[in-house]
Amino acid sequence: MKEFVRMVKFAFFSVSAGAIEIGAFALLNEVWHLPYWISYLTALVLSVLWNFTLNRRYTFKSAANVPVAMLKVAAFYVVFTPLSTALEHWLTAGLGWNEYVATGINMLLNFVTEFLYQRFYVFGKSLDSRK
Repeated sequence: MKEFVRMVKFAFFSVSAGAIEIGAFALLNEVWHLPYWISYLTALVLSVLWNFTLNRRYTFKSAANVPVAMLKVAAFYVVFTPLSTALEHWLTAGLGWNEYVATGINMLLNFVTEFLYQRFYVFGKSLDSRK
């Protein structure tokens, strides 16, 4: 039951991070007309910071060293970001898909892989260590 609650919390915070990502992306892409990749990467960074902060505190309840944990999350994004950016470019510029559909696909991939990565690697040894 505890892991189910943890997954629900992660999903809730991920949805809120997704709203931040979509909102920031829409603002940068539609209002300021920045290049797609700048809009995407900026929105992604904002959502990651939000998601990390809330999930460390409330989902994983970790007292782990914040800079170390953030470096581990940054390592995830060193791999995920170029791959997701390439996927988004291929889907939108290569196949002509709608930018929001492509972003939604990447957000779903991010949700699944990031939960597993944070649960078992970033916070695995410090779960529920926060008082």
